Amino acid sequence: MTKQVEQLEQVVIRFAGDSGDGMQLTGDRFTQETASFGNDLSTLPNFPAEIRAPAGTLVGVSSFQLHFADHDILTPGDTPNVLVAMNPAALRANISDLKPGATVIVDTHDFTDRNLKRAGYADNPLEDGSLDTFRLHAVNLTSLTVESVKAFGLSRKDAARAKNMFALGLLSWLYGRPVKSTEEFLTRRFATNPAVRDANLAAFHAGWYFGETTEGFAVSYQINPAPMKAGTYRNVSGNLALSYGLVAAGVRSGLPVFLGAYPITPASDILHELSKHKRFGVTTFQAEDEIAGIGAALGAAYGGSIGVTTTSGPGIALKSETIGLAVSLELPLVIIDVQRGGPSTGLPTKTEQSDLLQAMFGRNGEAPVPIVAPQSPTDCFDAALEAVRIAVAYRTPVMLLSDGYLANGSEPWHLPDIETLPLIDPGFATAPNHETESGDRAFWPYQREPQTLARPWAIPGTAGLEHRIGGLEKADGHGNISYEPANHDLMVRTRQAKVDRVADTIPPVEVDDPSGHAELLVLGWGSTYGPIGAACRRVRQLGLSIAQAHVRHLNPFPRDLGDVLRRYDKVILPEMNLGQLALLLRARYLVDVVGYNQVRGLPFTASELEEVLTTTLKEMSS
Repeated sequence: MTKQVEQLEQVVIRFAGDSGDGMQLTGDRFTQETASFGNDLSTLPNFPAEIRAPAGTLVGVSSFQLHFADHDILTPGDTPNVLVAMNPAALRANISDLKPGATVIVDTHDFTDRNLKRAGYADNPLEDGSLDTFRLHAVNLTSLTVESVKAFGLSRKDAARAKNMFALGLLSWLYGRPVKSTEEFLTRRFATNPAVRDANLAAFHAGWYFGETTEGFAVSYQINPAPMKAGTYRNVSGNLALSYGLVAAGVRSGLPVFLGAYPITPASDILHELSKHKRFGVTTFQAEDEIAGIGAALGAAYGGSIGVTTTSGPGIALKSETIGLAVSLELPLVIIDVQRGGPSTGLPTKTEQSDLLQAMFGRNGEAPVPIVAPQSPTDCFDAALEAVRIAVAYRTPVMLLSDGYLANGSEPWHLPDIETLPLIDPGFATAPNHETESGDRAFWPYQREPQTLARPWAIPGTAGLEHRIGGLEKADGHGNISYEPANHDLMVRTRQAKVDRVADTIPPVEVDDPSGHAELLVLGWGSTYGPIGAACRRVRQLGLSIAQAHVRHLNPFPRDLGDVLRRYDKVILPEMNLGQLALLLRARYLVDVVGYNQVRGLPFTASELEEVLTTTLKEMSS
């Protein structure tokens, strides 16, 4: 039967169900289909905070949201246009996020009295009229799936597991997605189990044909590809892009990469990914704890590798003493903090920006480190390269602050030409660098390069470059242990000055101010870039002037940041914390930076920020 095809500019879809319903896989496959079609896209996976939450409960709901469009987009969307709910709990946990008129596709199979009560429903929402404002499609997806795969001899339980592929097939038909990539994926994934492979393929195709033939779906939708510059693209998550950035840094520096890490959500994917790249000189070490992980990474840095350790906020607390040691030793080390909800173990799968002050000051004594924060999943690649560049050039540990939103979210990535990436010169010491009073040549481990104040990086075992190393304070220049108060003061100030000089190689702040006369500046850092940018676009569409700037380098700040802040009558700074960067900026520049803060474990929405910004502009003009 021929059905109407309606053209759309964009759509937001959310798949939701129990952790065992395969919603993350479904969302990922729909994302890959959408990426291969050529739409711009942004995703927001949302996992339960508990490892094994009770089935059918609100705390056990897992969801995956995808925003795709025929134009450039910056966020995974404010509210879903389509919700696919696989059980009552998934419906109850997500229905309040929808606006009237949204499409709701519900698997009716689990809407029993027991499951309704477990989800907190007194009455069946499919029958009590509470969903009348939505376009409701109540379909027994589970039964249709079981019927479609009965030829493969699976148990009913195993057959029902393919219901996510039935849902994926239905949505792929509804939005005209290419199916070849999913077919190839299922064939590879279940190659060793032909019955499961064929059942999943059959369920996927059955979902497609159900959409095509049922009278319940009278319209399908088409979203044209987005215009993009020529090149090769792939969909990439923040953790994957960050991993590739570390591999690229190894290639461009000629150094081996060593990752010492203890598994922790949401950073573990970096360990998993880097373990696949031994052919690029990457060594991964899964340590017994956080302290062992960073200790091994620091030892690798001493031996001439790019030392890297990955963790989240709780791990940073454990690594802090070794970070202080790395500051004192002045060795290149990259510490990646994929921030999550806290304090303590907090909400391990939820996102926050609450570790900035910990990154700045969370060590004993004066132990400054540069801090870099990526702004998007794809920017994690460039931020990793930048963190390694700073660490190697200035002989210092560097903190890279990602977060759960960036780590798990994804977007199309234009693959760079490797030859255009910056070279990173380790500049190892190869010969003695100091002439003694007797005219002999000696190696001084703390004799500094004048421009960067970096000390020489001497590989152990290099003849003539023997030197002391350890946690006790060293004397400037020759590096012998020193307890002199004046020397300690000098070394502390020198290490701070070295970090300050990183600003010499930081580009000026880029300000997006199309009108050239905006009075309000919206400043951001990290993953707030997308929601802030989308909100500013909406404000400008209303005919209002507004400026936006985003800070990647948080220590040291760009040289011109203070001048940029003073240029505007008012500065608003949205943060997923209680105002940490605002505190630093107010102290540093004496500018009345106004924070807008939330710590809900979720990113800002563009509509939320749009309301804040338009209200502020009206107040300024009154």
